[in-house]
Amino acid sequence: MSEPVMGWVVCRPRAARRVAMLATALSLLGAVALSTAVQAASDTTAPAVSAIESSKAIKGLMIDVVHAGKRLVAVGDRGHILYSDDQGSHWTQAKVPTRQLLTAVFFIDDKHGWAVGHDAQILASTDGGATWVQQFQDLKREAPLLDIWFNDASHGLAVGAYGALIETTDGGTTWNDVSDRLDNEDQYHLNAIAAIKDAGLFIVGEQGSMFRSSDNGQTWEKLEGPYEGSLFGVIGTAQPQTLLAYGLRGNLYRSSDFGGTWEQVELNAARGALEFGLSGATLLDDGSIVVVGNGGSVVVSHDDGLTFSVFNRPDRISLSAVTAAGNGNLILVGQGGVRVATSAGAEPTKQ
Repeated sequence: MSEPVMGWVVCRPRAARRVAMLATALSLLGAVALSTAVQAASDTTAPAVSAIESSKAIKGLMIDVVHAGKRLVAVGDRGHILYSDDQGSHWTQAKVPTRQLLTAVFFIDDKHGWAVGHDAQILASTDGGATWVQQFQDLKREAPLLDIWFNDASHGLAVGAYGALIETTDGGTTWNDVSDRLDNEDQYHLNAIAAIKDAGLFIVGEQGSMFRSSDNGQTWEKLEGPYEGSLFGVIGTAQPQTLLAYGLRGNLYRSSDFGGTWEQVELNAARGALEFGLSGATLLDDGSIVVVGNGGSVVVSHDDGLTFSVFNRPDRISLSAVTAAGNGNLILVGQGGVRVATSAGAEPTKQ
């Protein structure tokens, strides 16, 4: 049964981490079953169409931002990928072989990275995000991949809508569907995957679904989570086996035993409990955690996620992801593109 969401109609409850929370990023997803194991070159017969180079890309919808060494790399709508070598002051548009929405990006080092998006696309870069090639695409899925993680330059996993879990062991030359490793009969959307310190891998998704793996993704255990609403993200803290899961209506949960037990973390804004959805997070070098979301929400913890301060940016523009700028500031992405903020999320003072 479909339901209206922020002016759109989707075929099931919010299908995508971050994408689901930004109205301009939502699209209609068909209920198409995922295909079986495939080669990276399969279903790539559609004509190659490169992202259009535009000076306005920096102001367009951006969904994720990460570091490739000291370089910043952001991905978003229309296949736009931007990179910055001066802590976010200036951005250059990368050469990208797609115009589809890109939903997540991950770098294993300063050169090797991967991005995922609609049409179940996976792109790869070997030069720090300046240029990209398509490794995988499956048009028949008619559903996006939503997050990606790599253990090293060879082994990686991507998750997505309708329970998609695909794996590579050769750096992306081939990708195989391993969705049957999960006890996910209802094919709940898998919105995020993350590595947890001294524990393993963790996946969160639709309807509060949770899965954990202690053997690098070869086997998975389904968990009974603390929340029945959709979870859009998960992040490990600096402490062993400790993680945070977050999602709709400001719901944020903390576990110190790799998801065995959970405690809800209260988020109180100036006018009461925070009720904006949370969509992205980052762990800073000093162990601080920053989580961002709708309504310009920026919440910060300096005690491994036990407590958070809450700041809502005056512009109230929805935020999708966050990372450190490298100079004490933050890089925020979402509606309206890329922006630099202070460590608390506010506009930096102009010199």
